[in-house]
Amino acid sequence: MRNIPVTEVDDLDRAVLAVGTDYPHDHLLVWHEHRRCQVLYAATGVMRVETADGTWTIPTARAVLIPPMTRHQVTMAGVSTRSLYIEPAAVPWFPARCRAVDVSALLRALILEAVEMEPRYPEHSRDAAVAALILHELRNLTPLPLDVPMPSDPRLRRLCEAFLQKPDIHDPPARWCATLNVSERTLARLFRRGTGLSFSQWRQRACILHSLQHLTTGMPVTRLAALLGYDNPAAYTAAFKKLLGRPPTAYGSSDISGR
Repeated sequence: MRNIPVTEVDDLDRAVLAVGTDYPHDHLLVWHEHRRCQVLYAATGVMRVETADGTWTIPTARAVLIPPMTRHQVTMAGVSTRSLYIEPAAVPWFPARCRAVDVSALLRALILEAVEMEPRYPEHSRDAAVAALILHELRNLTPLPLDVPMPSDPRLRRLCEAFLQKPDIHDPPARWCATLNVSERTLARLFRRGTGLSFSQWRQRACILHSLQHLTTGMPVTRLAALLGYDNPAAYTAAFKKLLGRPPTAYGSSDISGR
């Protein structure tokens, strides 16, 4: 199925529905939720998924698992998506919180094939077998640290949201403390309690994930490192590889595309 709202087929008695959607550049899919579990795969471009408790930056050929009835919005940068909408009863193991995942070559091929299937595929057919194999493959996905957790404290959250708009790896904690009128020890406690990360870990992760959207547009590492405030490209590359396990070049413009 291509470029149709899932609401048009949501009530079909099939465990897996697949929809391919092409979005204009810099499109914002405003806050919404789905009855079904969603596997949102980026065939092209970069997505930024936001929920109440965090943001997930999803580059080309990766995906995010979105639990049912999770309110979210998605910012699209040159994105064409392939989505799987799955009956919750068919995936009792599905995470309760959004999760970024790597996508194997086999699962990618299955997702692309599923989009070409008729929504009411016959039971015990080849298409039904594709849907069943998708459910098996989804259980073996490798999680990726592509999320920036967000605190619930409203004052700290506002500062975090502002930082995400213009991240700087050398933004000092003293500036945050002055704005919040708290000590650095209190700031550290607020970050750990609200995000599960230290201030420096959160700042580093926010910078690295922000850079993903620029990498896919072909921005040179030298310029990107300077934009984020790193002392040199080597420092940025080392931090990137420490978080994601691969150098920035592995997340640059991809030759993988959806049908």
